[in-house]
Amino acid sequence: MSEPRRDESPAAAVEAAVAGELRLLDPEVRRSPELADALLHPDFHEFGASGRHWDRAAIIDMLTTETETEAETAPVSVSRMRGVQLSADVVHLTFDTEDDGRRVHRSSLWRRADGRWLLYFHQGTPFTV
Repeated sequence: MSEPRRDESPAAAVEAAVAGELRLLDPEVRRSPELADALLHPDFHEFGASGRHWDRAAIIDMLTTETETEAETAPVSVSRMRGVQLSADVVHLTFDTEDDGRRVHRSSLWRRADGRWLLYFHQGTPFTV
């Protein structure tokens, strides 16, 4: 693992994680295994809103398949995005998404590796209003 960057403020670390999270919601990134791969930590895993556990390879495959079949849907709506830097190399984000009427609370851990912020862990929990 790389040395922590002492010159990066907590705000800059959170901004980098938010930018990565929003890129992962971009249909162009989701359609591209290469672009999605570049944002995921080698040890990435997720507990999805479906209850399924995903590893890195499975999530990349699902994202590519999902966007091929749902290319005409409206973009995912994101709200209440908040972040906090937990350590020099870890940022925690929480936010909500709405996609075709389905609402999900989301939590992500972004970890700096080799000077880049990568998604290490993600969890989604469906909710109703």
